[in-house]
Amino acid sequence: MNKKALLLGVFFPLLMGSTALLRTLNRPSMANVRAVDITTLLGSGMCFGAALVALIAVLRRKF
Repeated sequence: MNKKALLLGVFFPLLMGSTALLRTLNRPSMANVRAVDITTLLGSGMCFGAALVALIAVLRRKF
């Protein structure tokens, strides 16, 4: 994999996730959410994302 494809694979999901997060945080229903709740959501999302990447890596090696 070349460097350009790797950078695109990292920054595109980061951009999309940041956009969705900022749009969600601007909703009135999210105005009363505590910072610890947001941190927990971000942490769990990172863990699920890492698990998905690991699963895809395993499947790419098998096929």
